[in-house]
Amino acid sequence: MRPLVPWMTKSDPAILEFFEEVGIAMPPAVVSYNLDGVSHPTVKRRLPILVDHGLLEKVDTNRGYYEITDRGRSYLEGELEATDLE
Repeated sequence: MRPLVPWMTKSDPAILEFFEEVGIAMPPAVVSYNLDGVSHPTVKRRLPILVDHGLLEKVDTNRGYYEITDRGRSYLEGELEATDLE
Protein backbone atom coordinates (compact mmCIF):
# COMPACT_ATOMS: atom_id res chain seq x y z
CA MET A 1 0.00 0.00 0.00
CA ARG A 2 1.24 3.47 -0.84
CA PRO A 3 1.59 5.82 2.09
CA LEU A 4 0.28 9.38 1.96
CA VAL A 5 2.19 11.82 4.09
CA PRO A 6 1.17 15.36 5.12
CA TRP A 7 2.98 17.10 2.24
CA MET A 8 1.28 14.92 -0.40
CA THR A 9 -2.00 15.66 -2.15
CA LYS A 10 -4.39 13.25 -3.85
CA SER A 11 -2.99 14.46 -7.19
CA ASP A 12 0.54 13.27 -6.47
CA PRO A 13 -0.04 9.52 -6.99
CA ALA A 14 -1.96 10.25 -10.21
CA ILE A 15 0.91 12.38 -11.52
CA LEU A 16 3.47 9.72 -10.64
CA GLU A 17 1.34 6.96 -12.19
CA PHE A 18 1.12 8.94 -15.42
CA PHE A 19 4.89 9.40 -15.59
CA GLU A 20 5.38 5.67 -14.93
CA GLU A 21 2.80 4.67 -17.53
CA VAL A 22 4.14 6.90 -20.28
CA GLY A 23 7.82 6.28 -19.49
CA ILE A 24 9.20 9.48 -21.02
CA ALA A 25 10.28 12.91 -19.82
CA MET A 26 7.52 15.52 -20.11
CA PRO A 27 6.88 19.18 -19.32
CA PRO A 28 3.98 20.19 -17.04
CA ALA A 29 1.74 21.21 -19.97
CA VAL A 30 1.87 17.73 -21.49
CA VAL A 31 1.15 16.11 -18.14
CA SER A 32 -1.85 18.31 -17.37
CA TYR A 33 -3.24 18.01 -20.91
CA ASN A 34 -3.26 14.22 -20.69
CA LEU A 35 -4.16 13.76 -17.03
CA ASP A 36 -7.90 13.97 -16.35
CA GLY A 37 -8.94 15.65 -13.14
CA VAL A 38 -5.66 17.45 -12.40
CA SER A 39 -5.41 21.07 -13.51
CA HIS A 40 -2.38 22.66 -15.14
CA PRO A 41 -1.72 24.97 -12.15
CA THR A 42 -1.82 21.95 -9.82
CA VAL A 43 0.64 20.01 -11.99
CA LYS A 44 3.00 23.00 -12.20
CA ARG A 45 2.86 23.43 -8.42
CA ARG A 46 3.27 19.73 -7.55
CA LEU A 47 6.12 18.71 -9.89
CA PRO A 48 8.83 20.68 -8.02
CA ILE A 49 7.58 19.27 -4.72
CA LEU A 50 7.82 15.73 -6.08
CA VAL A 51 11.36 16.59 -7.23
CA ASP A 52 12.24 17.88 -3.74
CA HIS A 53 11.23 14.49 -2.32
CA GLY A 54 13.12 12.50 -4.94
CA LEU A 55 10.09 11.00 -6.69
CA LEU A 56 10.62 12.93 -9.92
CA GLU A 57 13.72 14.45 -11.48
CA LYS A 58 13.92 17.63 -13.57
CA VAL A 59 15.96 16.43 -16.53
CA ASP A 60 15.92 19.58 -18.69
CA THR A 61 16.06 22.81 -16.74
CA ASN A 62 15.76 25.06 -19.80
CA ARG A 63 12.65 23.39 -21.18
CA GLY A 64 11.19 22.12 -17.89
CA TYR A 65 11.06 18.40 -18.57
CA TYR A 66 10.57 15.92 -15.73
CA GLU A 67 10.75 12.15 -15.42
CA ILE A 68 10.05 9.61 -12.71
CA THR A 69 12.93 8.34 -10.58
CA ASP A 70 13.64 4.88 -9.21
CA ARG A 71 12.44 6.22 -5.86
CA GLY A 72 9.18 7.29 -7.53
CA ARG A 73 8.76 3.81 -8.97
CA SER A 74 9.45 2.32 -5.52
CA TYR A 75 6.71 4.54 -4.09
CA LEU A 76 4.23 3.34 -6.73
CA GLU A 77 5.14 -0.27 -6.00
CA GLY A 78 4.46 0.31 -2.29
CA GLU A 79 8.08 -0.27 -1.30
CA LEU A 80 8.52 3.01 0.62
CA GLU A 81 7.33 3.65 4.16
CA ALA A 82 5.82 6.96 5.23
CA THR A 83 9.02 7.74 7.16
CA ASP A 84 10.99 7.39 3.90
CA LEU A 85 8.93 10.21 2.40
CA GLU A 86 9.01 12.75 5.22
